[in-house]
Formats: sequence, structure tokens, C-alpha cells
Amino acid sequence: MWPLSDFDIFNFIGDIGDIIDILLVTYVIYKLTMLIRGTKAIQLLKGISVIIAVWFLSSAFQLRTLQWLVEQAINFGFLAIIIIFQPELRRALEQLGRGRFFTRYASPEEEEYKETIDALVKASTYMGKRRIGALISVERETGMNEYVETGIPIQAKITSELLINIFIPNTPLHDGAVIVNKNNILAAACYLPLSESRFISKELGTRHRAAIGISEVTDSLTLVVSEETGQISLAKNGEIYRDLDEENLREQLNKEILKNNTASSRWQWRGKSNG
Repeated sequence: MWPLSDFDIFNFIGDIGDIIDILLVTYVIYKLTMLIRGTKAIQLLKGISVIIAVWFLSSAFQLRTLQWLVEQAINFGFLAIIIIFQPELRRALEQLGRGRFFTRYASPEEEEYKETIDALVKASTYMGKRRIGALISVERETGMNEYVETGIPIQAKITSELLINIFIPNTPLHDGAVIVNKNNILAAACYLPLSESRFISKELGTRHRAAIGISEVTDSLTLVVSEETGQISLAKNGEIYRDLDEENLREQLNKEILKNNTASSRWQWRGKSNG
């Protein structure tokens, strides 16, 4: 085998550099795309893409007047882009300064679940402090359409404020359960099946029985806020876990809804009751 010459080594290093260069540019473009996703900048980028496409077509078909007009738009367009994209560029520079530009972006589905968890924790904590009774069931793999149909359709994005308003006493929707799917409230004032277990503590009321009951027939997570004590409980797989504080509730919802728990992990919640 012939030894590599200095020229070959130089070419090899140059090829590696080109690959790294392409990967870095691709990654930066991807990050910029993720940064402006969901903003007005996406629509502006589509407009710029149309202008570039028109320029290529006018050049290919020798449409000189159209090509000249597009070239002028491109020449003066860079200044316009800086002005139009000023908020997005500022945000990108701020994130770069904070060292967050190269952090991982959560998927849209993960963001939806995070919104749901935040709304559930904030609403439950607020209602618990004020002893506002609530029953909220989070749909997972098992469909809950038959229970959604028993209530009043909402079809709204979940927020803590909306959840709190639904359960304010003496309002039309406060009696019954709210059913949530991802970050959407499907319906309110829904009827859930009551558990017929003889082992349920006598101190638990109808809301807790309904939470246990729906957890016996579906894989849903159901939150209960006690009207009498303000305690927050969560039902899953036919069991109810009582007296959860804000930190504990958020931790367990993160594990269950975001799928971060392993198969061998078990809940270590205080006040566990077997129904």
C-alpha cells in the first residue's frame, strides 16, 4: 500500500472540513427554522421562496424585465428582511447570548403535554386552597368518547383559568367531570361511572368514587379536588393517591403524561389508599 502524500492528506482534511461545514450550516438553518416556527416569519419566508422561484424561472426563460424587477426586489430585500425579522433576530441573539441556541427543542406534542400539566397543576392548586371541588380526567390510550358524549362539548385549548371557571360553584358546568385530551378540553359536566368497590374509604365522596370508577375501566389519569378538605388526589388503575402537594403532583404528572417513567419504577406517594 502506497503511503499517503502530503497532497492526499491535505485533500482528505479539506473533505472533512467541507463535511463539517455543511453539517454546521444545516444545523444552524434547522435551529433558525425551529426558532421562528409558529411566528409570522414563516409566512414571510414562504413569500421569499416564491420570489426566488420567480427569479429562477425568469432567468431560465429569459424574461428580462421580470428578472430585473425581481433582482431589484432581492437587492433591496436584505434591508427589508432585517427590519421585518427584527423581533425574531433579536430573540435569536438573546438565546445565543444565554447559551440556549444549541439546546434541544421539544416536539409539538411534548409542548402540548407540558401545557396540559401546567394548567392542571395551577388549577388544582388554586382550587385546593379555596376548597373548590373539581373532577378532571385526562384521556390517554383508551378512548373516552362515550363519557364525553354525556357532557357539554367545549373543544377549547386548556388553560388553568378556564378549568377554574368551569368548577366555580353554582355555575352550569361545575357539576360533573371535565375530560381532557392532550392540551384540549373536550367536554365538561360529564358523567363518569362510580366504582362499586367495597374497600373505598367512607370519607371519600362521589367525586372520588367517580375518579376510581373511570380508572377501573380506562387508563386515564383523573384528578380530584376535595370540596370539604381541599386535598388533591389522583386516580389511576383502580387506585387513588391522596393528599398530593403541588410539587408531588407535577412530578407524577410529568412521569405519567410525558412518559418519562420506566417500567420498573413505582409511585412513592404518601397517603396511598387502595380505594
